[in-house]
Amino acid sequence: MKKTLLFLLIVALFSTACEGPQKDERESGPVSLEESIRLQEAKVYDADQNKLSRQDASVLVNLYEKFANKNPEDTLAPEYLFRASDITMNLRRPGQTIRLFDRILTDYPDFEKAPAVLFLKAFVYEDQMQDFDNAKKFYELFLEKYPDDDFADDAEISLKNLGKSPEELIMEFEKKN
Repeated sequence: MKKTLLFLLIVALFSTACEGPQKDERESGPVSLEESIRLQEAKVYDADQNKLSRQDASVLVNLYEKFANKNPEDTLAPEYLFRASDITMNLRRPGQTIRLFDRILTDYPDFEKAPAVLFLKAFVYEDQMQDFDNAKKFYELFLEKYPDDDFADDAEISLKNLGKSPEELIMEFEKKN
């Protein structure tokens, strides 16, 4: 009898230990998308880490996009897409970054950061894709739509120096001085 009771106790403990987290999740309900984002942001933006985990960052980008897909009317949707584009730009994924910028500009044209999005779109074409024709097109569009924006001077300088190598820029600077 004692052996049977001990065996049942061990089986009960083992089965509880094996499914502990799953059981807790079921009792408290699944983690919300917003909570998943918050947890993943804490993981990605942990100041103690000296490097960005590409995998963790990619998970966060996917969560941001999932939120925007499920909640397109939420005021956080364009902000999350902007954060996703910031991550993909820093991960040097220009195609994905441009796609996110286009989505923000199309779906949320009144988003407060739309001017920055358009400027950064031109910048990604210039810096990461070396597609100077599109960079020029979007810098010019930026200046047309937002001539008084803080980035207007940067856009003008970028247009003047579009496609020039660092050596060419140094030579021009030395000529002026």
